[in-house]
Amino acid sequence: MFDPEVATQAYMATMSAAARAKSNAYFEGGYWLQLIDFLFGVVVAWVLLKTRWGVKTRDWLQGKIKNHYWQAAVFTAAYILLTFIIGLPLTIYEGFVREHAYGLANQTFMPWFGEQLMQFGISTLLGSLSIAGIYVFIRRFPRTWWAWSAAASALFIMVFATAAPVFIMPLFNKYTPLPQSQLRSEILTMARANGIPADNVYLVDASKQSKRVSANVSGMFGTIRVSLNDNLLNRTTPAEVRAVMGHEMGHYALSHSLPLITGSVIFLLAGFMFVHFSFGWVMQRFGHSWGITSIADIAGLPLFVVLVSCFFFLITPLSNSLTRLYETQADLFGLNAAREPDGEALADLKLAEYRKMDPGYWEEVIFFDHPSGANRIRMAMRWKAEHLNDAQVALPNLPRGVPEAAQK
Repeated sequence: MFDPEVATQAYMATMSAAARAKSNAYFEGGYWLQLIDFLFGVVVAWVLLKTRWGVKTRDWLQGKIKNHYWQAAVFTAAYILLTFIIGLPLTIYEGFVREHAYGLANQTFMPWFGEQLMQFGISTLLGSLSIAGIYVFIRRFPRTWWAWSAAASALFIMVFATAAPVFIMPLFNKYTPLPQSQLRSEILTMARANGIPADNVYLVDASKQSKRVSANVSGMFGTIRVSLNDNLLNRTTPAEVRAVMGHEMGHYALSHSLPLITGSVIFLLAGFMFVHFSFGWVMQRFGHSWGITSIADIAGLPLFVVLVSCFFFLITPLSNSLTRLYETQADLFGLNAAREPDGEALADLKLAEYRKMDPGYWEEVIFFDHPSGANRIRMAMRWKAEHLNDAQVALPNLPRGVPEAAQK
């Protein structure tokens, strides 16, 4: 008799104690980095406010630029540049040194840094224009700016999701059609069977950056793109590829993009409301010494950013849980679409290189935006137990090394 829990533990046992310890150390270190990043941002903002950097920059810009929107845009760009420079040592440690120390990165420093500069340029451009727009709403609608800003953010997110696969992602990676093969045909068949309007599968050269396996169905409104990275293709079996692609197709077929955008906008709405009601309280106590006149004063941007950061830091368990819910749904969809429970389990073991495999309950609730590897394998083995009459599921073609209990 097939026991899902025995099979789950059998798969878990294929991960050595050293590999699990390394994965745990990497993922748990990320908890501290979240806190450090948050506190670092608060300290930098406090220093800028205390030294009146914002007031001096605002006064200088008012003498050079008459339009309020462009004053705010240039101020925001200067703020992003300054915080980028101040935080560069931390960025280098987190994104380069630490990734190489755990064997997850492939790039040498200069190519990596070049991509960081490109990301900085894009985020500075988009961030400056967006935040300047928020200050327009604050000046014109001082009591309801938070609602207008959230509505504008929804439009921005949808435009970005539509444009990113076509205009931004190719700046960092090359997308080439996956060569004709049985696997390509199987992926397209699965896509068509689940209502995904794709006539091609793209291969992404992600191995130039890292060793992580990944795939996605990205885009909206006519820019749908089914893609998998070369690590997934080269490091996994066809069964694993089908399982991962089934999961990614689940996000599209279940229309997760719209509820995820809706959830993000609701969080932004709540965050903006938090800023609206807390900014004045903080300003009454410190605003005079900082030189800030009101929430509409662009010199108060560091405080604005800190308040938004505080809100999103506090709701991390809630935002993670929302994402984890949709990821669980996509897992179940993928199992039904690909019918590869063992492929799913093997893929989860690859993800365990940088995701803690078996966290505690509250640890998963607070820190995980995907189900843990143990729970994903357990879900796959439960699915398998209910489909043993299917020969494809009952007699999987598994690589060597998987315990006998997981193959029966």
